[in-house]
Amino acid sequence: MSEDTGVTVQGPSLEGKRVILAVSGGIAATESIKLARELRRHGADVFPMMSNSAEGVISPLALSWGSGVEVITKWDPKMTQLEDFDGLILAPATRNSIAKFTHGILDSPMMMALSAVSGQRIPMLFVPSMHNDLFHDAVTSDLLSSLEELGVKVLLEEPSEGRRKQPSATKIVAQYCNMTNSRLERRKRVVVTLGGNVAQIDSVRRIVNSSTGKTGWAIAEHLHRMGHDVVCVVGHTTCDSTFPLPDVRIDESPGGMLSESIQLANTSPNPQFWIHAAAILDYEPEYNSGKIPSGIDNWNIELSPTKKHLQVLKEHVRGSKRIGFKLEVGVDEETLISKSMGLISDNDLEAVVANLLDEVHNTSSKRCRIVFSNGNVESIEDLSGLCEKIEGIIASN
Repeated sequence: MSEDTGVTVQGPSLEGKRVILAVSGGIAATESIKLARELRRHGADVFPMMSNSAEGVISPLALSWGSGVEVITKWDPKMTQLEDFDGLILAPATRNSIAKFTHGILDSPMMMALSAVSGQRIPMLFVPSMHNDLFHDAVTSDLLSSLEELGVKVLLEEPSEGRRKQPSATKIVAQYCNMTNSRLERRKRVVVTLGGNVAQIDSVRRIVNSSTGKTGWAIAEHLHRMGHDVVCVVGHTTCDSTFPLPDVRIDESPGGMLSESIQLANTSPNPQFWIHAAAILDYEPEYNSGKIPSGIDNWNIELSPTKKHLQVLKEHVRGSKRIGFKLEVGVDEETLISKSMGLISDNDLEAVVANLLDEVHNTSSKRCRIVFSNGNVESIEDLSGLCEKIEGIIASN
C-alpha cells in the first residue's frame, strides 16, 4: 500500500478482522471515506462495496483511496462478496437497501454480500440515514423491526435539521468494535473513575485539582471498543470523550463521586473490575453560602481531609478486582514504587499505575509504570500502551 493511502493505527480492537463496508445511495455516502479510514485505524481490513445509486453520490475511486483496496461495484467471476468475512457495516443504510435486504433481493454484489453475511451469523451493523418523514413512516418501522428479528444491530443518530443524519465515523466504528468484541470470552463489567474534583468555597469560588480526564477517557474508550461493559464515574474534566459512551455518571464533588461509586458497587450486576483513574481532591474547605465580600486583606481558608475513596470502597467491592493510580512529585522512582506497593497493600489492589508529574506532562520518554501486587514493575511508553495493558489485565482475570 502506498504511503498516501496509509493510516496511523490507533488500536488493535479490529486487528485481523475482514470487514465489508457496504455503501448505499444516500447523501451520507460522502462520509464513507472517513468511515473506511477509521476502521483501518483500529486494525480492520476493509472490503468496500457500493450500490449503483451510491456511485451517483461518490466515486468508487474516492472510496478506494479511503479503503486502500479496489471497490466492488460490478459482478465478476471471482464472486469476492461470497468470501469469508468477520462482519459488515451498511452505512448509509437507505430505506431502499434495507427493504431489499429484508426481502432477499440480490440485484447487486453488495446485496448478495449482505445476504451471505447474514447467513453466517456474524456481526452486522446498519446505520440508517434518511429524512424524518421517511423514518416515521409505518413501513420503515416494520423494516427496522425486521432487522432486529434477523439479528442486525441498528445505530441511529438523534434527529437534526429534519433528518436522521449518519453519526460520526468514530461513533460508528466504536459501536461496531463493541458489538464484535463483546462476543469474546472474559468480557467484564468495568467501572472507570476519571477526572478531578471541585469543592465550593462559597457560591462563586471553588477549589479544583488539576486533572483533564484524558487518561480515564482513553482507558474507558479502549475497554468499550474491546467489548467490555463500561460505566464511567466522571468528576471535573477539561476534555470530552471522542464518542458517546453508553453509561456516564457525572458528579464533580469528591463526596458525590464516592456516593455514585458506592451505589454502583451495590447494584446488580456487580462490577467485576474497577479502574480508579480519578484524581480525588484530598482536602476541601467548609462551604460558605453566598459570596464572601471582596476587599479583605487576608482570607484564611481551612481545609479538611476528604474520605479516601479506595479505603471506603474496599468494604463495598469485595469480590471485584481493582487498579489504582498514584501520582508523585519530586521523588525518585524507587520511592514512587514503594508508595505504590503500600497503596496496593492497604486497599487490596491488583496493581497501581504509578506516575511522576513530568511523565504525565509528556516531558519524559516513559508514560508511567504499572506496579503489580507481586512486586513486578512494567514500564509503559505511551497512553495507548497503558490502555492495552489494562485491558489485558482485565481480560486475563
